[in-house]
Amino acid sequence: MARDIARRDFLKRAGAAGAVGAAGLSGCIGSPGGGGGSGPDGLVVIGYPESGIQLFRDYYSASDGEEQILVPDGLRDGAMPGQVGNDMGNVTGTAPAAGGPNQQAFSDLFQSEYNAAPGVFTSQSYDSVAILILANAAAGENSGPALRDQMRRIANPGGDEYGPENFVEAVEAAANGDDINYQGASSATNFNEAGDPASAAYAIWEFEGTDSSSTSTVETQNFEGDNPDGSGPSADSGPGGSDREISVGILLPETGDLASVGQPMIQAAQLPAAQVNDANPAGLTVNAQIEDTQTSPDAGVSAAQSLVSAGVPGVCGSASSGVNVPVSQQAFIPNEVVGCSPSSTALSVSNLDDNDFIFRTAPSDFLQGRVMAQVMSERLEAESVATLYVNNDYGQQLSNRFSDVFQNEFEGEVYNQVAFNIGESSYSSVIETALSGPEN
Repeated sequence: MARDIARRDFLKRAGAAGAVGAAGLSGCIGSPGGGGGSGPDGLVVIGYPESGIQLFRDYYSASDGEEQILVPDGLRDGAMPGQVGNDMGNVTGTAPAAGGPNQQAFSDLFQSEYNAAPGVFTSQSYDSVAILILANAAAGENSGPALRDQMRRIANPGGDEYGPENFVEAVEAAANGDDINYQGASSATNFNEAGDPASAAYAIWEFEGTDSSSTSTVETQNFEGDNPDGSGPSADSGPGGSDREISVGILLPETGDLASVGQPMIQAAQLPAAQVNDANPAGLTVNAQIEDTQTSPDAGVSAAQSLVSAGVPGVCGSASSGVNVPVSQQAFIPNEVVGCSPSSTALSVSNLDDNDFIFRTAPSDFLQGRVMAQVMSERLEAESVATLYVNNDYGQQLSNRFSDVFQNEFEGEVYNQVAFNIGESSYSSVIETALSGPEN
């Protein structure tokens, strides 16, 4: 995938508007920055909103905020500047975007239902449940293995194309045994051999200040990955069937560190089921069961086991990789339940020994790590950085991937990679370490 996005002109088309050169930080912790100090030009922060609030409060207490800070999707919460008490004008973000062929149809659907604009990972959540419902309709039974074998058949190229706008017709076609190709809101939703999307879009975004509860997208870029044709097992046909109930699970964070982004994701995930139940195509209905991961591995596994016990064959979830990996290993894979995460991006998900039961509609951090390195180097013009990352698979692997690409492809320096734990009352010590000079 890396060779497909090795265009060094990425983001240069955004022009000078909004681009900010990396500046030195003077008179603060460790005297970092370009003003003759020994600290980094830029800082990468990888985490979640609840802990991010305290972390950024501590950062702005210790710093005059002249460094360029880059954050990924986990910290895209427009309410943060108001909660932090700073406009966070030195923060730029990256996030998987809704770049699919049917993005507008989904946006209109979400806006009509909830009178609000869709947020981060909402399109991926809709697509996850839509694909699970279509695969179930094609399989003709609430069986995890049967569902697994239909996932690529209804999502990858071949057959008539459908999307959110005519999703009900797609369900009826799948139940009739027709060949279909679901074209999503988040991407074309073609699965590669690892069960990851073979194409993706990324948004470069900024906070809009303390008086706003939203973020603004500066630019969106689309990337094509591996050819999905023939990748992974897929059924040759679908038996389909009518007059039955399709069961699907929604395992996302209503509470905990990701609650602020999890709740709109749950709203989006409920839409495909509502579309089917309103229209009742081929006599089909959908029973969508929602469980809260609490953004906790233990709570997530317990919630997943509840869905398994209820006989759910396929689940949209979970959200964070720190929850998705144990949920997949302890609940989904051993019980032959299909998991399709809309936002778990850690590299370790692609490497699970999953017997092809684990999919996702969000792209891997293998891609996002490279996008972030290019943004830091070319848009923010930083030559040296440190990373602060949440202490789990997601944080560590994205920090490592970013650092590897930033150093080896963009000839930058990574002074420190510093882990932090969620829920701490103070992050002053890890901030001090990150903003100090190179490790000896």
